Amino acid sequence: MRLLFAAAAMAAALSGPSFAQTASGPSRTFQAKDLFALEYAADPQIRPDGGMVAYARTSYDIMTDRARRSIWLVDVATGAQQPLASNTTSQSRPRWSPDGKRLAYVSAGEDGRPQLFVRWMATGATARVTSLPEAPGDIAWSPDGSQIAFTMLVASEPVRLGSSVPKPEGAKWAEPLKIITRVHYREDNEGYLKPGYDHLFIVSAEGGQPQQLTFGEFDDGGPISFTPDGRSLIFDGQREKNWELNPMNSEVYQFNIADGTVTALTHRAGPDRAPAVSPDGKRIAWVGFDDKQRGYENARLYVMDLKDGTPKSLTDGFDRAIERPHWAADGRSLFFSYADHGVTKVGRIGLDGHIQTVAEGLGGSELDRPYNGGAYTVADNGTVAFTLGDAAHPTDIAVVRAGGSPKRLTALNTDLFAGKTLAKVEHMTVTSSYDKRPVDAWVMTPPGFDPSHKYPMIMEIHGGPFSAYGPNFASELQLYASAGYVVVYANPRGSTSYGDEFANLINDNYPSQDYDDLMSTVDAVIAKGSVDPNNLFVTGGSGGGLLTAWIVGKTNRFKAAVAQKPVINWTSEVLTVDGYTFMAKYWFGKMPWEDPQYYWRRSPLSLVGNVTTPTMLMVGEEDHRTPPSEAEQFFDALQLRGVPTAMIRVPGASHEALAERPSQEGAEAAAILAWFARYRTDGAAGR
Repeated sequence: MRLLFAAAAMAAALSGPSFAQTASGPSRTFQAKDLFALEYAADPQIRPDGGMVAYARTSYDIMTDRARRSIWLVDVATGAQQPLASNTTSQSRPRWSPDGKRLAYVSAGEDGRPQLFVRWMATGATARVTSLPEAPGDIAWSPDGSQIAFTMLVASEPVRLGSSVPKPEGAKWAEPLKIITRVHYREDNEGYLKPGYDHLFIVSAEGGQPQQLTFGEFDDGGPISFTPDGRSLIFDGQREKNWELNPMNSEVYQFNIADGTVTALTHRAGPDRAPAVSPDGKRIAWVGFDDKQRGYENARLYVMDLKDGTPKSLTDGFDRAIERPHWAADGRSLFFSYADHGVTKVGRIGLDGHIQTVAEGLGGSELDRPYNGGAYTVADNGTVAFTLGDAAHPTDIAVVRAGGSPKRLTALNTDLFAGKTLAKVEHMTVTSSYDKRPVDAWVMTPPGFDPSHKYPMIMEIHGGPFSAYGPNFASELQLYASAGYVVVYANPRGSTSYGDEFANLINDNYPSQDYDDLMSTVDAVIAKGSVDPNNLFVTGGSGGGLLTAWIVGKTNRFKAAVAQKPVINWTSEVLTVDGYTFMAKYWFGKMPWEDPQYYWRRSPLSLVGNVTTPTMLMVGEEDHRTPPSEAEQFFDALQLRGVPTAMIRVPGASHEALAERPSQEGAEAAAILAWFARYRTDGAAGR
């Protein structure tokens, strides 16, 4: 039996000509070594007067192969920048005091544990105000600036069963048993969770002993909002009985600081989250929806008068999901973010429901793939600071006023991209062969593109499945294009940002006609005339990995495939995923033992007998969302059938962080390109 190991596959990929070129001098195209030089902006926090933005700036250290996060300040009028501090300690979560004279943030203390710091901006003096056993989470200043509230894990004693033999002093024994009894005990990117629950705390802004405010065997979460009188905190959480078995049921709560009482402000089946208090303290706004136990629901924006307690939806007629509500200073309208056709925007809505778009083109912090996303904040004068990105730029900081044009304040990658030619990204609308629905797609053409030439093509499929790609920067796709491929990606049915009905076309029906949407996309790109139909390749991650495995079970039109972190067998997936309380209930409506055939016919493993396409699997060894056992099932089945295959296991990588470390992302892209090069028939294999 021919055995292909991950180490051998990766070694071959790294030694190939494509990767070797990147280890030499400057290149005119984007190469793997450039991954270490990328920078992006996140978490923009505009000062209340609108004069300055603090933001988290991420770069990469080639010696440690890890991200470096620091807080920078940028002047809105001049664009002048400066770092908050000169040390190399990781910094995050900048938050302005109400008067704008101080900045709270999280950074590592002397012991290496994240702590809460405050900086006096006029003098530059900085003080650590906490000595916490765990990292602080969400941060909120009190209205008078005297206190800071935050969330933090409160560790609990591990469960014990029986008693063990006493360990002699100095003995080196095995680690003690780990006994798990909680429903929610593991989480992707976190691993097996430390026993404990998240609760609210408060501390003096000048330092002191933090006071724990909430207690109990449940999690209290942010964002936290003080009421304007400073007497209460508004937050969201899950406090009902059996809350861990009902992941979609959360409520908005009010905590009275004086007497410690907690009052539920919302009461329904469904998530209520991200509360924000109006400037006069008379209303709260939040996002949520009625739980219909479907795969997807648009989150709506609600407002409630705290006196009568009657919620009102402001966005029933707006068929997009609402995120991050923020009150305008006059209390007459709210800002919010939403995604539309793969593009993230900031809107402003009056209490009468009238909506206007304030900003668009927001970018997120997932550099490897073109997912939509982004962040924003609003000053008292209505200036919006946001993360601005596009297909040729990772996120920068920009500001805009209603009715005005955005002003870019940073250009973090100008030096890196100077003299380089990136792949061009063009939008196209595809008509699905299944029901003639329009499908958004984007085509990336390689540097030096000649429309008269026939290029090999890679189709990249997004995960989720309830998510969306857009015209955003994607480092891994740029590497594919630099290797001479036309790259296409699309938002097939099930994608978000197109409304409730489009997303739920795959409710209890996934995968299904999303396959037809993707094949129609391939046909449409071929029809443009520059793609070689005999050199087609396909890849994708998570839900895109599932669809990749599904596609090779339904067609042999692709020369080779790479299924990254895929779902292969739905029965095993829903019982090993970290969100096992959610997936079976909302994506199937029944448990696998209740209807095993229902699960089987939606599993790519059911089609493995049809597969002839050489297919490689890739998964992170610490993936708790689509565990390595999923990829292993497909790899083993392909080996038994004699189909050319390989499996790459990425050490230390979770599902979320498969491409987080630059060296691994570069190696992953090189391995994918080397796999495809083996099966190209256009005379350029191994080039």
